[in-house]
Amino acid sequence: MKHVITILADGFEEIEAITVIDLLRRAEIKVTILGLDSLEINGAHDVIVHADNLLDSFDKEYDGIILPGGMPGTTNLANSSKIIDLVKSSFNKGLLCAAICAAPSVLGKAGILEGKKAVCFPGFESSLHGSITTENKSVIKDANIITSRGPGTAIPFSLEIISYLKNSEFSDKIKTSILY
Repeated sequence: MKHVITILADGFEEIEAITVIDLLRRAEIKVTILGLDSLEINGAHDVIVHADNLLDSFDKEYDGIILPGGMPGTTNLANSSKIIDLVKSSFNKGLLCAAICAAPSVLGKAGILEGKKAVCFPGFESSLHGSITTENKSVIKDANIITSRGPGTAIPFSLEIISYLKNSEFSDKIKTSILY
């Protein structure tokens, strides 16, 4: 079974986190929710999520990392040297590195977007250091990196991750089952 981790920091965007977690679990992909600083993480709109584990104590194998955006969640992720090191390590191992909304800026800070196509929430393009940005797509996959623009693109972002980790037929099955 494929296994991804999603790291939540206070101020994460709830739609981006919960949609991805829900759809990936429907696709039979194991999702471990890791709290950056706490097991209880407060979203940008006061939805509290209970993490499965703290990032510091997680030591299992995984196939990818997913970062939701939101403010100040993205800032909290970007200011963590643990997150930056984890993104670099995951990328260098060829694991999936996926981020949505403002969170692709964390990938930029980690230096993994050089020469890669990427999208983000409008206004964060300058934080995608060295990437090739576009505004005409809601989701872009380039090698082992998937980026997306914001809360309204959380479903296509999730479906692209499912397609990447499993296959397009499985992604289409989930798409049909949720009437998307």
